[in-house]
Amino acid sequence: MKSLLILRHAKSDWGDPGLKDHERPLNKRGRKAAPKMGHFLREKHLLPDLVLSSVAVRARATAELVAEASGYQGKIELLPALYAAPPEAYITALSDLPDTLQCVMVVGHNPGLEELLQDLTGKYEPLPTAALAYVRLPIESWSDLADDAAGELVHVWRPKEI
Repeated sequence: MKSLLILRHAKSDWGDPGLKDHERPLNKRGRKAAPKMGHFLREKHLLPDLVLSSVAVRARATAELVAEASGYQGKIELLPALYAAPPEAYITALSDLPDTLQCVMVVGHNPGLEELLQDLTGKYEPLPTAALAYVRLPIESWSDLADDAAGELVHVWRPKEI
């Protein structure tokens, strides 16, 4: 059994229309929500063994703030393939992981993350900014991960609800 934490990036700043989408930073609400989710991960004892993040500024900042607030000491692996990615890109990245990792967090974007969650569990759940989904996967090896994994959606937490 493997565990997957799916975290949508926190709220981004749209204040500078000249910035490319990839470069948008977090806004004030996002800079508050990301550490809140990190503290929550620590409280729930849900620290991942590895964090995979999109390279977009808002996703990277979310991953870093969550990691710092949670006490996560591991690596944050930045993957260009996860920027505005479809579910298949997440599955490919996860499939290449060593089996010594039991729990992995991905940080990225919608609609790909909502589609990933639906593909892995058969359930649709909206993932607003900084929302966190916890999925248990009935696999022993990450290489066995497929988009029809029959995973169990344990819970979805949204910043406003915690």
